[in-house]
Amino acid sequence: MKASPVALHQPLAERLRPRSLGEVIGQQHLLGPGKPLRLAFESGRPHSCILWGPPGVGKTTIARLMAEAFDAQFISISAVLGGVKDIREAVQQAEAARDGLMAQRTIVFVDEVHRFNKSQQDAFLPHVESGLFTFVGATTENPSFEVNSALLSRATVYVLQPLTSADMEQIIGRARQAQALPAIEDAARQRLVAYADGDARRLLNQLETLAVTAEQSGLSCITDEWLLSVLGEQMRRYDKGGEQFYDTISALHKSVRGSDPDAALYWLVRMLDGGADPRYLARRIIRMAWEDIGLADPRAMQITNDAAQTYERLGSPEGELALAQAVLYLAMAPKSNAGYAAYNKARAFVKAGGTHPVPLRLRNAPTALMKQLDYGRGYRYAHDEEGGFAAGESYLPDGMAPPGFYQPVPRGLEIKIGQKLEELRARNAASAPPGD
Repeated sequence: MKASPVALHQPLAERLRPRSLGEVIGQQHLLGPGKPLRLAFESGRPHSCILWGPPGVGKTTIARLMAEAFDAQFISISAVLGGVKDIREAVQQAEAARDGLMAQRTIVFVDEVHRFNKSQQDAFLPHVESGLFTFVGATTENPSFEVNSALLSRATVYVLQPLTSADMEQIIGRARQAQALPAIEDAARQRLVAYADGDARRLLNQLETLAVTAEQSGLSCITDEWLLSVLGEQMRRYDKGGEQFYDTISALHKSVRGSDPDAALYWLVRMLDGGADPRYLARRIIRMAWEDIGLADPRAMQITNDAAQTYERLGSPEGELALAQAVLYLAMAPKSNAGYAAYNKARAFVKAGGTHPVPLRLRNAPTALMKQLDYGRGYRYAHDEEGGFAAGESYLPDGMAPPGFYQPVPRGLEIKIGQKLEELRARNAASAPPGD
């Protein structure tokens, strides 16, 4: 059965776009039987949500299927190109749909919602609260950092995962079933799947390029050799064993953490040679400095930031040398994850412990009323104390025992930090009232 003439003029991604939940490939942790998004679809009651995941994993498709499932008007806004004017127009369309003869729900889908600033995101709030429309945002960035807390509190966050190799094979199979692709050798399939790295859009774009080129060349079967000749440099990153992108960055990170400069440099160059974005690598290298070196060698943070700035000034290939030397420095620096572990402990502690009031002595008192209410009374100004330290003072909520989040390691500068911390704790203990 041949594809219709109209279908042939549509992009392959549109021709293969799922028309029902059953056709969606991947995301079964959300869409499988009894899973959160499946239950939401089956409930018949749409709710505002944020779809967080890497590119090409089905965020737009799920939003469109949501509109179809709830018989809702679907309004799409690109946060890259749109603004408050587009939001106002969406509000007007939603009001018209609600007040029309055939009263209809509206789903407003905002792609790349993290690109909207605070005021633009705030513009959705009253309409989400009133139920005028259901808000669905899509983002590749962590919504905890990129989406306003007010909007975030009104939306359920669903985390989408990169598609698996088996998922990508299914997509290739569907392209073959739609007669959009000639036969393809197993080796070529594996290379394409590895190159796509869990991104269905990337895979579909490459399949479309191959299909057109194969037709022009009169080719009936795509071989691995022909694939490499057509896509060339784009395929190099997966030329040796088909390692996935995130596996390689993981190997780089673990080599730095394991203090192996040769291995760290190898994995860095592998990624650069394969076409990885040096700016992405610069961000990851900075993260390594904070996570695995920390205060054992604060110079690591400065060196990695300087390397990132150097790359911005010089570009490739000259700026890549700065990234390479930063990686070498990190690999040989003393290691500490004490700050990283302390931060994670503090986050878990706060999440589990709820909110405790700020002690009166630690509160600011800019007004006479606050002073009358004893704000700031009893606060000890550390600079006026012996050694610049108010021994025995507590800066935690009243009644809270010291949680001991930060435990310096006996390496690098943290040796001295640990000694200082022990000295301060001893002074606190000596100043404690008898019996405490």
